[in-house]
Amino acid sequence: MFTRVWKHVVQKGDTVIDATCGNGYDTLAMVKMVADESARGCVYAMDIQNDALENASTLLEESLNPNEKELVKLLPMCHSKMDKVVPEASVRLVAFNLGYLPGGDKTIITKPETTLLALEAAKGILMPGGLISLVVYVGHPGGWAESETVHTFASKLPVNNWVCCKFQMLNRPWAPILVLLFKR
Repeated sequence: MFTRVWKHVVQKGDTVIDATCGNGYDTLAMVKMVADESARGCVYAMDIQNDALENASTLLEESLNPNEKELVKLLPMCHSKMDKVVPEASVRLVAFNLGYLPGGDKTIITKPETTLLALEAAKGILMPGGLISLVVYVGHPGGWAESETVHTFASKLPVNNWVCCKFQMLNRPWAPILVLLFKR
């Protein structure tokens, strides 16, 4: 569902960030959205887990042509430091999947503290008309606390510069929550 929203925001040649690349499926979708004939698009994909980066690398190797592969930068780093590697105010989309690596070690999770730093960093490098997209998985220890951190961050963004939406299933309390933060 969220990738449909991305397609209304992301343009060919854009710079985008997969802040928690996991197994690489969102990274792959992003490459397909930004790739153009002039090879100007760029996807920064980061994760703190080597398993995630290896999984993403394998998927991209199998799924992309050589020109598309050149558009991806896989980075072994915490999402809280994204502003250290990406030019300021040049990013159209920053996407997060908060929780743990599907099929990986469930004790390694995103944390409210680093997610808050990452959101602050994303806010600083996002261009007007850009989007911060978060899928917050709440069905694990720490998931609700991280959801509260995201909610508090979004609630404090100025209404004249941001449109903030939260999509949550009311009859499935443990279902992931989609949060979209549009910068005007």
